[in-house]
Amino acid sequence: MPKLAVSTKALPLWKDGWYRFARRLDSPNFGPRPTDVVPDLIVIHSISLPPGNYGTGQVQRLFTNQLDWNAHDYFSSIRDLKVSAHFFITRDGQLWQFVSCNDRAWHAGESTYRGKANCNDYSVGIELEGLEGLIFENAQYETLNSLSAALLETYPIRQVAGHEHIAPGRKQDPGASFDWLNLRRSLGLGAASFPAHVADSVPN
Repeated sequence: MPKLAVSTKALPLWKDGWYRFARRLDSPNFGPRPTDVVPDLIVIHSISLPPGNYGTGQVQRLFTNQLDWNAHDYFSSIRDLKVSAHFFITRDGQLWQFVSCNDRAWHAGESTYRGKANCNDYSVGIELEGLEGLIFENAQYETLNSLSAALLETYPIRQVAGHEHIAPGRKQDPGASFDWLNLRRSLGLGAASFPAHVADSVPN
């Protein structure tokens, strides 16, 4: 019996902006990027629902408009909010994707970074399950680092910032406990790719 030919060609990391190693859960909260705009900025966020509660599945429900607004008192403060991020990394490092990176997710809100407004237009939003000011898990950094490296290989990413940097005074995530040095060392990016106060505090 002849042997079957086995292909050794690696599967592509991306298909139409969807990452091979992410669990896909489509959000209706997205739109097209402006003509000829591709993402060159990664924006890192933190989120947990209810705040400080992990593994509830409520973040996934929020991003897919399935959140029960009566399930917790906190939810009344975000009632009818329609938001999304491209990616969500749980405490154990599991990666979810809600919007193709070729499209515009609704994660940044009113925002400006280095003179460019409307960060949703040209960024990829990554949410870490957590609360600003508290630590993140090693498994989350491992997933974030590998995802960010894959983004850099595929898109002309030049900058990495936190939600706090693109919406100062309005947002505080991912917060002071986020390990920027970990991410910078992993990606091998220079100081110019990070917010000024982050770059100044990180040795070359």
